[in-house]
Amino acid sequence: MEPLISFKDFTFKYDLQKNPTLKNINLDIFAGEKVLIVGPSGSGKSTIGQCLNGILPHLYKGEASGHLSIDGLPFGSSISELSTKVSTILQDTDGQFIGLTVAEDIAFALENDGKEPADMVTAVNYWAEVTESKKLLAQRPQDLSGGQKQRVSLAGVLIDESPILLFDEPLANLDPQTCKDTMQLIKKIHAENKVTTIVIEHRIEEVLSLGIDKIVVVNEGEIVAIGSPDELLRTTVFEENSLREPLYLSALKAVNCANSLTDFSDIQSLDHQGVQQALLNFSKQYQTPMVAASENELLSVQNLTVKFDQREVLKNIDLKIQQGEKISIVGKNGVGKSTFANALCHFVEAEGEIFYRQKSIKADSISERAAKIGYIMQNPNLMISQNIVSDEVASGLRLRGISEEIISEKVEKILKVCGLYPFRNWPISSLSYGQKKRVTIASILILEPEILLLDEPTAAQDLTSYREIMDFLDELNQKLHLTMIMITHDMYLITEYTNRTLVFADGTILADDTPYEILKNEKFVMSGNLTQPSLYELAKQTAIDPIALTTAFINYQSKERTVHE
Repeated sequence: MEPLISFKDFTFKYDLQKNPTLKNINLDIFAGEKVLIVGPSGSGKSTIGQCLNGILPHLYKGEASGHLSIDGLPFGSSISELSTKVSTILQDTDGQFIGLTVAEDIAFALENDGKEPADMVTAVNYWAEVTESKKLLAQRPQDLSGGQKQRVSLAGVLIDESPILLFDEPLANLDPQTCKDTMQLIKKIHAENKVTTIVIEHRIEEVLSLGIDKIVVVNEGEIVAIGSPDELLRTTVFEENSLREPLYLSALKAVNCANSLTDFSDIQSLDHQGVQQALLNFSKQYQTPMVAASENELLSVQNLTVKFDQREVLKNIDLKIQQGEKISIVGKNGVGKSTFANALCHFVEAEGEIFYRQKSIKADSISERAAKIGYIMQNPNLMISQNIVSDEVASGLRLRGISEEIISEKVEKILKVCGLYPFRNWPISSLSYGQKKRVTIASILILEPEILLLDEPTAAQDLTSYREIMDFLDELNQKLHLTMIMITHDMYLITEYTNRTLVFADGTILADDTPYEILKNEKFVMSGNLTQPSLYELAKQTAIDPIALTTAFINYQSKERTVHE
């Protein structure tokens, strides 16, 4: 059987770089396969995808050697030719929309091909039905939820009936339940349309539900492993390449019971004999007492309401936040999480009251709020305006007219706190993503806020960057008693790094409790579009307390990291 896609000793170097990004890639993908490509940030996995859809070498120039064939087309074929072979669904679906309505957007490819209007209507209705988007046809794509946008993007590329579907980080911006639904939809489309499906993604555990045929592990531009999920999960390749294996598997390995799984990629294949007692012992060994929150009220909101075009996005929110708390905000896309953050920072107008240390700050300007509540965007590149690290950290103080002598003293101090002092004169462009994140945090910390508000602090990050960012934030919380509020879709993060979780639903706070209790309550899980981490499924299968298992596993991992450091 001839491969549909074949890389033979393929190397690619961007014109602006000294060394190749891809080095001697050898990979065959056969028709109908479901392939997951994984690797740490900057490993070259997205570059492989861009070689397949024609972005390379047409949009970004570079030199290639070796051989690449895509359903008979050689590397360097036009984007137009490749679009008949490969359909790409981007991480940022907003960047993929063309039409003013969903129907127009789905029809765009057929319009370009000059199809008859009647044929287009038939095709649009068919693919809207397949992707469960039919009720959305008259709406604007930009008004849809994250999951709905994914479905519309999928319909827009499926309508071309290309034999290869390429997904680039499809889960990065989706809430947990929508991730699950998206995987099921992709699985259904794969089965019904016999397409070849390639997924580039950090989140291995979520993608395994597709029934992946093989995983390709990439690091430093090279393929370091290829195999079935079960084969690779039996090795240490994911840990060695800064990738998180399924949580249930890590827990079973911690108690030396991994071999109780017939298939390492499927928790349902667990033979329970002996596992329950091992997990019970483990849960007792690594338990630590819960730390109570302080009673020092820092921020409170009363009847907070935000309206856009007379539509209530937030409805009478009441909330009290104590100093030093680590709070996570969760909920499905489009329920008001980011709007709540924007209201706290005064980026949007809100009705109701906001009190900071019992004093109203409703009339404060954005600048005045920023001195109390520091906002960290998901993408650090969108926050950076200077070229040198020390200048970026100093920029907020310079805008406030502070003397250079004071600025120099404060910058040196905050750079040391953030572990950035050795990089003070470095160009920001030479830093890693995690280091850039630290720079943006330092540039906010220098204004001395008592609250840090973070939007998806770890989205699309490999395990090393995740740990680097979150351990750093934890350290700031402990050293400076900063209050952390994080908007996130990562269900394990909320248990590992926060002690209080707010579930938003339809513009209100549906639940306010510890993350463990939230995830244990199936009503909150369903209403908030959440999913339980697989540790909860492992606990359920072995009839032990999921909270005890999860807290023990977090403590175990923390101690393991301390030993290795």
